[in-house]
Amino acid sequence: MILGFDPGRDKCGVAVADEDLNVHYHQVIKSADAIAKIKQLTQKYSVGLIVMGNLTTAKTWHKKLTANFEQTPIVMVDENNSSLEARDRYWELYPAKGLRKLIPQTMRIPPCPIDDIVAILLIERYLQN
Repeated sequence: MILGFDPGRDKCGVAVADEDLNVHYHQVIKSADAIAKIKQLTQKYSVGLIVMGNLTTAKTWHKKLTANFEQTPIVMVDENNSSLEARDRYWELYPAKGLRKLIPQTMRIPPCPIDDIVAILLIERYLQN
């Protein structure tokens, strides 16, 4: 199992998927709760690898993860344009309804944070390389 982690200052996205890209878990969490949540997920899903984005606060988070998950490899993944890609993926997963359908997809803004979808995309990017 692979844990995807989209680090941030205030909130983070986490996702757990297998190597066939079956997503078993995804959620947006507070940054302050990230280490505890990742510990819980690594135990529950027998995570063997953590992939994380390489941009916002990545160096700080990489140090924290390395200190807390010494036995789990951590790989940095390019997260350029991942937020835009996650916004498109959001509308694939949760199609617009009602009048929102009339708004072009490129102009729609998801009604909730999508950091968890970014975490899923990071797992996909890792597996595609």
